[in-house]
Amino acid sequence: MTSAQFSIIAPTIPTSPGIYKYFDISNQLIYVGKAKHLRKRVSSYFTKHLQSYKTVELVNRIHKIEFTIVNSEQDAFLLENSLIKEYQPLFNINLKDDKSYPFIVVKNEPFPRVFFTRKKINDGSEYFGPYTSLGKVRDLLDVIKQNVPLRTCKLNLSKKNIESGKFKVCLEYHLGNCKGPCEGLQTPDDYQEGIMQLKHILKGNVAPVLQHYKTQIKDHATNLEFEKAALFQSKFAQLQEYQAKSAVVGMRTGTIDVFAIIEEGDQAYVNYLAVNNGSIIQTKTIILLKKLEETPAEILRFAIAQLRETFSSEAHEIIVPIPIEYPEENITVTIPKAGPKKLLLELSQKNADYFAGELHARKLLKLEDKTSQEKERILKQLQQDLHLKELPAHIECFDNSNFQGSYPVAAMVCFINGEPSKKDYRHYNIKTVAGINDFASMSEVVLRRYSRLLKEEKSLPQLVIIDGGKGQLSAALDSIEELGITGQITLVGLAKNKEELFFAGDSNSLQLPWDSESLKLIRRIRDEVHRFGISFHRDKRSKGTFKNELEDIKGIGKSTADTLLKAFRSVAKVKEQTQEQLSAIVGEAKAVLLFKALHKEV
Repeated sequence: MTSAQFSIIAPTIPTSPGIYKYFDISNQLIYVGKAKHLRKRVSSYFTKHLQSYKTVELVNRIHKIEFTIVNSEQDAFLLENSLIKEYQPLFNINLKDDKSYPFIVVKNEPFPRVFFTRKKINDGSEYFGPYTSLGKVRDLLDVIKQNVPLRTCKLNLSKKNIESGKFKVCLEYHLGNCKGPCEGLQTPDDYQEGIMQLKHILKGNVAPVLQHYKTQIKDHATNLEFEKAALFQSKFAQLQEYQAKSAVVGMRTGTIDVFAIIEEGDQAYVNYLAVNNGSIIQTKTIILLKKLEETPAEILRFAIAQLRETFSSEAHEIIVPIPIEYPEENITVTIPKAGPKKLLLELSQKNADYFAGELHARKLLKLEDKTSQEKERILKQLQQDLHLKELPAHIECFDNSNFQGSYPVAAMVCFINGEPSKKDYRHYNIKTVAGINDFASMSEVVLRRYSRLLKEEKSLPQLVIIDGGKGQLSAALDSIEELGITGQITLVGLAKNKEELFFAGDSNSLQLPWDSESLKLIRRIRDEVHRFGISFHRDKRSKGTFKNELEDIKGIGKSTADTLLKAFRSVAKVKEQTQEQLSAIVGEAKAVLLFKALHKEV
């Protein structure tokens, strides 16, 4: 749909809150969005200069627009998420999770059975979960079985059947795992008391069950029933041990949902922790595919809605790392600064980081399950897209890195036949450049890399990717010219924001289709050089390899210097602070030492 075509229908678009649906020429739903003001939001696609080429591609495909008016922003939010989940439109965030998770069900029947299932049936039964681990479900059922005597048989325990003496107790009764409701040896009220204990355990709220056991221990001991008291003492200890395994923070957190997010290129990872009274009762990390340069807040909001629905969350407080607008009623959004909730957020972030790292390792190991023929096909497509003379069987990628404006280093990764060749990866400490100068640093590492290959008479790559814009590409080309190998290697610059490719001397950039195999391979190589460079920095910092001028000041150690750099980002910024501002970070005594040392020339 062109801007001219849109201008005809623009006046007819509602001004109410609602959702809008874009369809392509084949009447396929390709995008669903929500808006407080439908006309303003939809018009923005056709009247503004669009920065993202993905959004340009979306607009080019729009053939028909439909609207649904709702009463509030909250209704629009819920409807948008429901439609995205049902139809998975091409240009919406894609949640890569279609697994069927197990539930624990309390059946709606006399003397309810309790077991795990993957199917929810609308028969009045109560379902707990879903649980992301079958092992977790079995562990829970074991805890329940050892603490709450419930039947496991499938008998129809109607009042009529029991009174007629139709059933006889089984081995479970004689083992003490069941109280024999089939023969009328247990009343419905007593059985329901066990069901209530079970529900408390499933919700992570074991305090009422522990209190019940305390009462039983005391009563049996008073009546000199020491064997029964010992039995409840054993249950009490066992349940306390289960609680200790689950508890991670103070017991005053209440029922809350915790979310953390990290982004890597077109993918985002969101971790979810469901917490009840200090115990984590659910945990899950999901992958989301960005389609239209969605912001972290937009991705997180979408993920929260999907996860809360999937896990039937009843929490009224959400813990997040960044500000988000979450329009669901009676929900408090918190960004904690300290305390137990901050610790939970950090734990969630750690889980997201671990998940991303593990996924990355598996992808590199399996190359996303591509066959050798598929890899060759992708390389041929890349050759065609970049107009290369040869098949890019050997690709290298460079990236500069620094920590808080200091300590410049660089990294290079090598891919052979579409796979990472880790033995050829290289780290570089910048030697010839003073301060932070990305252009000069890039020139240095490219010169060092290919002068070394020439000296050792090793083959040169067909394609070199410079992670940066035109300036860094130009600096790399200077080194290639200095080595006299111009024309033997194709160099391209990869702009960080819009994924544009630059060739030497070209005024216009090349933008590959956002979902093309060629661009996916380039993204993987770029993400790998980022990971490799960041890990290099992290290792050097942890080993104390980096040292800055703050540590040269008598009385100022590495820990204090790192605290200052985290607060002010660079040594230069530290120098700009007043003594009072420094005191707020490191205390008055060290602030005096710092200020005098940094301003002794004054």
